[in-house]
Amino acid sequence: MSSTELEQIRVRITELDSQLLELLAERQQLTNQVAETKIKNSIPVRDQKREEQLLIRLIKQGKKHNLDAQYVTQLFHVILEDSVLNQQAMLAARANPETSLSVNRVAFLGNKGTYSYLAAQKYFSRRAGELLEIGCQSFSEIIKKVENDEADYAVLPIENTSSGSINEVYDQLQLTHLSVVGELTHPIQHTLLVHKNTDISKIKTLYAHPQVFAQCSHFLAELGNVEVIPCESSSAAMIKVAEQDSDTIAAIGSESGGNLYGLHGIKSNLANQKENHSRFFVVAKQAVNVPLQVPAKTTLVMSTVQKAGALVDALMVLRDNNINMTKLESRPITGNPWEEMFYIDVEGNVQDGPMQNALETLTAMARTFKVLGCYPIEEINPTKVAAVSALAD
Repeated sequence: MSSTELEQIRVRITELDSQLLELLAERQQLTNQVAETKIKNSIPVRDQKREEQLLIRLIKQGKKHNLDAQYVTQLFHVILEDSVLNQQAMLAARANPETSLSVNRVAFLGNKGTYSYLAAQKYFSRRAGELLEIGCQSFSEIIKKVENDEADYAVLPIENTSSGSINEVYDQLQLTHLSVVGELTHPIQHTLLVHKNTDISKIKTLYAHPQVFAQCSHFLAELGNVEVIPCESSSAAMIKVAEQDSDTIAAIGSESGGNLYGLHGIKSNLANQKENHSRFFVVAKQAVNVPLQVPAKTTLVMSTVQKAGALVDALMVLRDNNINMTKLESRPITGNPWEEMFYIDVEGNVQDGPMQNALETLTAMARTFKVLGCYPIEEINPTKVAAVSALAD
């Protein structure tokens, strides 16, 4: 094949890519019209039976065009997830008109390039209004920015699949009156970042946030005799490397974040667990109203009376109301040695009858009890198609 023929093929591919984008935009506009109908008629956002039927039809159509069933399934999982999240955002905006701001002031840990920064970008990409980023140096500073009306929202990492819960954030949630209004899960892809081209064997000093070091402990053990210096954020670690301009120092963070500081990656996938994700809370002064058509979670915090089986009795209330608990976390109560505060995530909307029954019962039986927030579920589980491989045969 000559270079001229190759260029002609590439031109045609570029044309097709443009057409695909136009069609995806048109599809998104149509799904927004569907959302309008769901709002008017109180229809749930997701219809997984219809999603399964759609995927089966598309897999069969794809087979006629020699397209692999897994390829078609993965492609439309992404498209359907985007559709669901856009519809949820539309319904949430309609239910909470006071939250539609021309500018969303968002506080997060560190400066541009941190994982919290990337999570904020991702979450607010589906919300109306410009994004004004407010970098902070500590979780307490982030909380105070919102409490003092210097920010509208805060984005806080709450747990990681590798290093577990971020206890400092849970402790901050004990002390604030802010409400959890959203959540998101963001993939964490740790990369070794340098300013000058170098070999890993030459690196003598490594900067990162302590949570990052915990998530990459196996890689650190392989490095051997390297000085590990904790920083208050991933961006602070990147700035250290960019300022020193040495081939013996490196930072660990996201490659896209490092690019903002002129750094580039020399080794990726450093986390102990290759499927490494962090969950973030979005908090604000005012709670939000989650439409019943939207799948919701509720985060509770409570302390129980000091007697045997008190926590079990509380959890039985959830079971008796057919409420699924997705997380249970305990933290010491500040100023009360040996007493614990329990954070509980459940699937359910505070407007639902079963949830209201459970909340009323728990309020009466717990020593202290508070709803930290009810918010839309942002993690969309893909609809599974039975026997995808059989359909492709």
